[in-house]
Amino acid sequence: MQKMIRFILAAIVVALLLAYMATYTVRFTEAAVLTTFGRAGDGSVKRDAGLYFKMPYPIQSVTTYDTRTRLLELKIETQQTADNRQVAVEAFCMWRVSDPLKFFQTFVSAGEQSEAQYRRAEDALRANLRSAAGVVSNYTMNDLLTTSAGQSRLPELEQRMLQAFRAGSDQEGTRLDDYGITAVEVGITRVLLPEEVTKAVFDRMKSGRERLAKEIESQGMSQAQAIREKAKADAKRINAFAERLAQEIRQRGDLEAAPYLKTMDQNPQLASYLIALDFIREMDPRSTTLVLPSSLPGLDLLMPDALANLKPGEIPQITPGALLERVAQPQAAPASRPAPGGRPRGDAGMIGPDRAAAAAEGTK
Repeated sequence: MQKMIRFILAAIVVALLLAYMATYTVRFTEAAVLTTFGRAGDGSVKRDAGLYFKMPYPIQSVTTYDTRTRLLELKIETQQTADNRQVAVEAFCMWRVSDPLKFFQTFVSAGEQSEAQYRRAEDALRANLRSAAGVVSNYTMNDLLTTSAGQSRLPELEQRMLQAFRAGSDQEGTRLDDYGITAVEVGITRVLLPEEVTKAVFDRMKSGRERLAKEIESQGMSQAQAIREKAKADAKRINAFAERLAQEIRQRGDLEAAPYLKTMDQNPQLASYLIALDFIREMDPRSTTLVLPSSLPGLDLLMPDALANLKPGEIPQITPGALLERVAQPQAAPASRPAPGGRPRGDAGMIGPDRAAAAAEGTK
């Protein structure tokens, strides 16, 4: 029983191996080339998806190709434009295997694996794409960099590159159609300036900006100097006008004060006394607290005994320090002698403005 089970398992394994070696599948995105002893004929291509049978290897073998579009990119290539400018161009190509039999017959020397044949084909296509990128030399820098709608010539350039790519051939004269390849699209990825050109452009832009900055700075300095000079001239003119006006006001004041000064010269002591009274009247003791020395002109009358020892008709001596000298001298204040104005002199405290005014009336 165990031998029977082992025999059945061995038969199944062998059947699976034979099925794997004798069958192959083709997906809907693929095309297969069936070769017999390494050769392929017109009926060797299988394009329909499904399961197919073949003779075991090495009698027959299958090479499967992906028929979807593939991308080939060309790295930076330096080109010269029609206006003698150096630019670096990155291009691309969209291609696919259109004839698997031709593709196999052309690149089978690279190996039976499809990936190895793809690499060999891309080497040939890269040479065609490099040749097609030479069409850039027929256009100016402005044509390559203009992006405005209706003015850009990039679509025209890419169309001409596609035509040149399809018409290109290798050294043996083999064209793209002979490879079994169809070019779907050819275009430009980027247009760059070479590194040395970019550095030169940046240096030139930097020097231009520095020159422009110096010009603007020079203009600003000249304008600032003009503003300062004008301000100085205006200040001198205003100061001169103010000095002249002040001098006129002083002269007018002197003229207007001359009659009053002449009147005051007739009795200087009385004038000083009246000015001190006006100063005292203008003070508001309800909202002002002043701590002032008695030597300050105008405050002599606020001291105690400011009108002591005055004779009838005598005007107090309003001189800084004079009252302090009188107060410092020991004197006996008469208690029975009335003060000018009818009040006894025994009142303590400071003399008020009304009392001083009454005293002034009594001296007249």
